[in-house]
Amino acid sequence: MSSPTARLLAVATAAALLATGAPAQAATATPGADSTDFASGPNLFAPLATCYGGAVRSFFQTGGYGGQAGPYRTTTRCRDINVRNTSAYATEACVIFIDKTSNCNYWTYLPANSGWTTVATNVRDGVNFRVRFDNLRYEYEPLVAYHAF
Repeated sequence: MSSPTARLLAVATAAALLATGAPAQAATATPGADSTDFASGPNLFAPLATCYGGAVRSFFQTGGYGGQAGPYRTTTRCRDINVRNTSAYATEACVIFIDKTSNCNYWTYLPANSGWTTVATNVRDGVNFRVRFDNLRYEYEPLVAYHAF
């Protein structure tokens, strides 16, 4: 993999696999098609761009012991509710499905400056929810998170 194109293709494939959690599928060969024609194959960035492209930012001036963001409504972009913590400290997050309950589904640990983490899986489209944050101690710095749903 000494060429930059090969490295870029490997990174793109890995990103698509991480985003979808599904094994890669080879594009079916078309008779007479050039093997370097990437435009005719599947769009490996579609799941990544579609889901995280509509991410919403939450900002709490002082993190304190946590807070709530929302309400939001799930969309067709993602099957899961994902959160990314961009704060300088770790936090925990849970989802509250506000039409059914005022309790959290379960707590998910989000390390400082984390990548995207799933906090609720296989959620139907059109479901109203909030994201609740709980910090292990009082924080003087802002809590910043992004939500994709």
